[in-house]
Amino acid sequence: MFLENLNINANTTTILSISIILIAAFLLTRLTKPLKLPNVTGYILAGILIGPYALDLIPANVSQGMEFLTDLALAFIAFGVGRFLELTNIKQNGRQVLIITLFESLFAAVLISLSMYYIFKVELPLALLLGAIASATAPASTIMTIRQYDAKGSFVNMILQVVALDNVVALIAFSACAAVVQNLNGDGGMGASVIITPIITNIAAIGLGILAGFVLNLLITDKRSEDNRLLIPVAMISLVTGFCAAFDISPLLACMAFGTCYINISDNKRLFNQISTFAPPIMTMFFVLSGMRLDVPALKTAGIIGVAYFFIRIVGKYLGAYTGASISGANPEVRKYFGLTLVPQAGVSIGLAILGQRLLPPKMGSMLSTIILSSAVLYEMVGPASAKLGLYLAGAISHQEAKPKKQTNSDLTTTSLAFKRRWF
Repeated sequence: MFLENLNINANTTTILSISIILIAAFLLTRLTKPLKLPNVTGYILAGILIGPYALDLIPANVSQGMEFLTDLALAFIAFGVGRFLELTNIKQNGRQVLIITLFESLFAAVLISLSMYYIFKVELPLALLLGAIASATAPASTIMTIRQYDAKGSFVNMILQVVALDNVVALIAFSACAAVVQNLNGDGGMGASVIITPIITNIAAIGLGILAGFVLNLLITDKRSEDNRLLIPVAMISLVTGFCAAFDISPLLACMAFGTCYINISDNKRLFNQISTFAPPIMTMFFVLSGMRLDVPALKTAGIIGVAYFFIRIVGKYLGAYTGASISGANPEVRKYFGLTLVPQAGVSIGLAILGQRLLPPKMGSMLSTIILSSAVLYEMVGPASAKLGLYLAGAISHQEAKPKKQTNSDLTTTSLAFKRRWF
């Protein structure tokens, strides 16, 4: 309402809205940083503050007009996920990593869906999407804790490999569940198309991403300037996202396959680092807009379900990790303490919640978004402490190393997880 009352034209309103969004994000991170909370938490709180239930600074038509940022932000996130799927890395302890990843992801998904549907009596589409989103993990807190306390060893190596695959499972699970939900909403039945349609669309999306990876590898050569080495991949990510939007397909699988294909045929990690320097404004606006969409009054209705989701997902992650580690023959430390490092949930889950909100009726979609956004803040608050506890109990950090390691500029520039550290 604030900008609407100024009687200015639409273009000026949009420009000022972008400025307010970015300034609010910066200011709120100044408050969350001393509390050792991730930037994502500050962005969500900034969105709530400037949103319709608090200061109401941004006109509704402007925030609705920025809806395209959801698809674009998710495209960058998915492309970044693909970076961590190098076959050479997956082959190391591949069987064990794959088993643990599948169990910890799917245990949480199944436990959430069954609990929501049978205990809390939520509608099947909402239960399915909540379960799919529950499989995602935001390993930023765990990775930053590893670096902060200089944790080392096989336990740490296992974490890095599992969290690289974790969100892949979540993207695939969500894509399949979203297609089922679309079919349920379309004809109200469970016909053959409910199974066939997801398979066809997912294969098509993956094929599109693989093709884009090969094309990008041909276009990125040593002769390209630094500017063009950034311009070309951003243009292609946008192109793939646009094709997916035209056919009403989620860009997640296509862009993940895009990143995976490119990293495996080029081994060009530098390009991903360049993209990670371009993405922050887009990602920041996406998270702030997500906070603005949070239906604050709905917290009263979704409160019990939200609290249940928070705890049931943690239980599912822990039991899944324990079971997977036991079946795969992992050592006792992995069995007992690995689940503690998988608590956080933010970037991917928020993006999936916004996509899921589009697929559901307004009331149901609002509940989905409210549960995921509010729980994300809680997960990011308890995640670092949980990760530190798991690393300490597993012996990855000793009593002498329990004090945080002071990071230098060289430490910050040598990490291969820059994109994931920010947004997952």
